[in-house]
Order: sequence, then C-alpha cells, then structure tokens
Amino acid sequence: MAESKAHSTLCVEEAEETMKELRAALARAGIILPSLRIDPTSWAREAPCPLIELGGCSVDTAARLAVALPRGEGEGPK
Repeated sequence: MAESKAHSTLCVEEAEETMKELRAALARAGIILPSLRIDPTSWAREAPCPLIELGGCSVDTAARLAVALPRGEGEGPK
C-alpha cells in the first residue's frame, strides 16, 4: 500500500511539473491556454494517474499553436 501511495505521489508531482513546463513553453511562444490544468477527475482513482487538460481555445490560439509546433517525423496525414 505504501508503495502504491509513493507511486501516486510521484505521478502527481510529475504531472504538476510537466504542466508548469508546458505552460512556460507555451508562454515563450506567446501562447496562453487559460484552461490548462490537471484534470481533477483523473485524481478520483484509488491510485491517481493525473491527466493534463489543455482545455478550449480560440481559433486564433489554435492557429498559433499549429505554427509554433515543429513538424516532426511522427507527423500524421496532411
């Protein structure tokens, strides 16, 4: 049980740190996602595994995201 709690704590800390890093990276690109947060419903499990919720954004913000994201090898269909 203690091992599960330690794992859950690490998952939550990782999610919080990743969200902060994403928020900072978006800010450097001039993009703000006001709804960016850790999804509270993903904490409801016995062993939480948080999800980061990006939330909704305007068409302008979505267009800026598309420009800011690099085109990579894993690019989907055009």
